[in-house]
Amino acid sequence: MPRRDERGAAIADFAMVSVLVLVLFLMVFQLGLALHTRNTLISCASEGARLGARADAAPGQGITRTQTLITESLSPRYARRVTTREALVEGVRVVEVRVVAPIPVIGLLGPDDRLDVVGRAFLEAQ
Repeated sequence: MPRRDERGAAIADFAMVSVLVLVLFLMVFQLGLALHTRNTLISCASEGARLGARADAAPGQGITRTQTLITESLSPRYARRVTTREALVEGVRVVEVRVVAPIPVIGLLGPDDRLDVVGRAFLEAQ
């Protein structure tokens, strides 16, 4: 038989533990969302670099392709700062597409210009 002075303890335990579990779940979920966002941006930048590196394409086409993919995948807010340039990596000319986007801190909201990813592709016209 439970003692009288312990009545209601299960309710208090449930309330405290459920808040802790909810906070931990939201933290893990947000970490997963941030990693998903980063990986998506890298994938979009790489795809744009591959298009811009083709022999019959201009590097500027990679910007348009990257912005389109980011807008369809995440949000237009993440496609604001996309740049491209030709670079030399270990003696090989490549096209680099750089995306500077916000880091998702609460949902997809967060501070701007903190996440910087680069996608590269070998230039076909070498």
